[in-house]
Amino acid sequence: MSGVLHIVSTPVGNLDDITRRALAVLASVDAVAAEDTRHTARLLDELGIQKNLISYHDHNEQERTPQLIERLQRGDNLALVSDAGTPLVSDPGYRLVRACHQAGIRVVPVPGASALLAALVVAGLPTDRFVFEGFLPTKGAGRTAALRRIADSAATSVVYEAPHRILTLLDELKERLEAGREVVLCRELTKHFETVLPGCIGDIRERVAADSNQQRGEIVLLVAPAPEQTVDDAELARLARLLLGELPASRAAKVLAAWSGRKRNDLYSWMETLDQSGD
Repeated sequence: MSGVLHIVSTPVGNLDDITRRALAVLASVDAVAAEDTRHTARLLDELGIQKNLISYHDHNEQERTPQLIERLQRGDNLALVSDAGTPLVSDPGYRLVRACHQAGIRVVPVPGASALLAALVVAGLPTDRFVFEGFLPTKGAGRTAALRRIADSAATSVVYEAPHRILTLLDELKERLEAGREVVLCRELTKHFETVLPGCIGDIRERVAADSNQQRGEIVLLVAPAPEQTVDDAELARLARLLLGELPASRAAKVLAAWSGRKRNDLYSWMETLDQSGD
């Protein structure tokens, strides 16, 4: 029988955030695949666990994946961890999980700490919809496209950023966001110097520029959704009649929703009334 691959979340910073289930799994598996074996060795030592470690990171993922699959097929149980938080979230591992599915090997999540979710729940921004952008491309068309997505997004955007690039990111966002758009900078979450700074983009940029401490450590930046477009009802009605002359009501409502920022179902009901009355 094949072994099991456990995807184990580890603390983002505070060691007390390790779960009892994670402790049990790490103690029981045959080996632990780790992004940085030195970092994980220190963590396991603090937890009182001795375990064989296997290096698994961006630069050897393609080569190491079949080796781990072979061990799992022999019956070994393995754990995959990242340097901090939940593996595969802006960390290597999806290729291994995908290969396990293709080989019929069971993959089990061991949930726990996540910088993404920790930042999201303390930011005070809408959480019903959010987009995780991870680390943005550092330059070129990819970065420009990512910044445009964040500026236009109707959902809260969550970004990881290196401390030496945070001012650059804030400057670039300041050029693209409305002056009052709210952002929240979360730094060193769960650690001694944890800070959560909410405010409009200009204010946060100035606070970070004035305090070098805010340019250190692990950073998660959240950006509030773009404000809904406001469209004059008379203008909306004129466009609706034009669309209804060419499209079914359901299709016309979809186009009008994308253009106006209003809810498609609300527009559909309104357009049915508009079509019948001519008002």
